[in-house]
Amino acid sequence: MSKTASGASLADSLRFAFGTLTVLPVKVTRWDRGAARGGMLCAPVAGLVVGAGAALVGVTLLAMGAGPLLAAVATAAVPAALTRGLHLDGLADTADGLGSGKPAEDALRIMKQSDIGPFGVITLLFVLLAQVAALAQAYDVSWARGVLAAVVSATAARLALTLAARAGVPAARPEGLGAAVAGTVPLRGALLVAVAVTGAAAGAGALVGAYDLVRAAVAAGTSCLAAELLLRHCTRRFGGITGDVFGALAETAATTALVVLSLS
Repeated sequence: MSKTASGASLADSLRFAFGTLTVLPVKVTRWDRGAARGGMLCAPVAGLVVGAGAALVGVTLLAMGAGPLLAAVATAAVPAALTRGLHLDGLADTADGLGSGKPAEDALRIMKQSDIGPFGVITLLFVLLAQVAALAQAYDVSWARGVLAAVVSATAARLALTLAARAGVPAARPEGLGAAVAGTVPLRGALLVAVAVTGAAAGAGALVGAYDLVRAAVAAGTSCLAAELLLRHCTRRFGGITGDVFGALAETAATTALVVLSLS
């Protein structure tokens, strides 16, 4: 069986990616650092599947006569459903932790609580509004632009996780998903995946239009930059990354990509 750079088989790596990043019925057969490394390298593949599902729902509604806004709402809902809202929950918890202004230990305790505070609610509200507005504008241009936005944003969201799991980025806690994947991905591997995803986004954009080739590549690159800025801030504030931070990075990258792809 083929192996990834991690030493885990490609099948184990894909199972890890889909089993931890989606609700699809995929059984994770290995839960070790090697599988985590392969899984995080394959994270954009899971994003591609999520994005394709979201685009399919949006285009189906358009074909049935729905307007761009309803198609956008449905498209934004699919990634949330396919992750059980874990990325959105992570975004809200991270916003509460950062907004608390408390030392790392106290902020991490706030993030671990089951309730969502005011910072989390406000952040969720504006992020979801931005995603729906950007998707509606993309669909209003054409169904193809909407599909491009849905697929590229979901893939870029998981690319942010690959980059965040690179070597040198510590975990803030000794347990949880953050600790399981933190530092598992070699920097060179993360950069190669980033280049591949950006190139694939540009290729997909080229199918829509010449300018969309540039737009899609810029969207992928900008989403990585936005996620990197948040990652560095969270690492300084919390002492490392957590599963909640991973969720926040994914939503930040997705929203950034959508905004860029919605611009004329």
